[in-house]
Amino acid sequence: MNKVIEIQHLSKSFGTNEVLRDINFSVSKGEVVCVIGSSGSGKSTLLRCINLLEKPSGGKIIYNGENILDQKHNIYEYRAKMGMVFQQFNLFNNHNVLNNCVVGQVKVLKRTRAEAEKIAMKYLQVVGMDQYINAKPKQLSGGQKQRVAIARALSMEPDVMLFDEPTSALDPEMVGEVLKVMKELAESGLTMLVVTHEMGFAREVADRVVFMDKGVIAEEGSPKEIFNNPKHERTREFLKRVLNEM
Repeated sequence: MNKVIEIQHLSKSFGTNEVLRDINFSVSKGEVVCVIGSSGSGKSTLLRCINLLEKPSGGKIIYNGENILDQKHNIYEYRAKMGMVFQQFNLFNNHNVLNNCVVGQVKVLKRTRAEAEKIAMKYLQVVGMDQYINAKPKQLSGGQKQRVAIARALSMEPDVMLFDEPTSALDPEMVGEVLKVMKELAESGLTMLVVTHEMGFAREVADRVVFMDKGVIAEEGSPKEIFNNPKHERTREFLKRVLNEM
């Protein structure tokens, strides 16, 4: 398998608080990897380290065969290859839907406005938001905002899509529309790394599930292995608790 990104011995501390410890895993082209675990286990920090919103304290991030933590790498070019979808949408409130999906392409990728609009329209159609191009974010529901945020990230045509709890800020009735879009993207062969508390999605859509506990990867395997036959006591406890709550 062609590894798009490989994490080696990654660590992250905030002062004396070690949030990530010796993290090793990779994501291959076309693979969907879901990261699960309790709040505070380091999942979101891991994602933020991968796209360098946080600077790792140690270890390597190998992308296209090179460690992007070496000084010589342009982090903006690298970050453009990592599409990020946040919990809180992070849309530009003063721009309409179309502009939200165009501005990064023009600024970062130096595409012409016409080219950027064409690409934006393609992805807004994919997420079912092409009728809303003139709307401002405040006119949209949470689910619609998140679908625009997904289209915006896709418009950069990244190598990997990183999703950080993309449904956690949504009202329950809007969760389904976002998960449906993500499922369709997974089926289209998009490479995805998803931090999620949606166990049904992880079980159904992931190729691999990574369970994090207290800043380490406690266990990883196929959804079948993790959900039906977890090896670690902590994994069993976590799944028992979250699956009982559902």
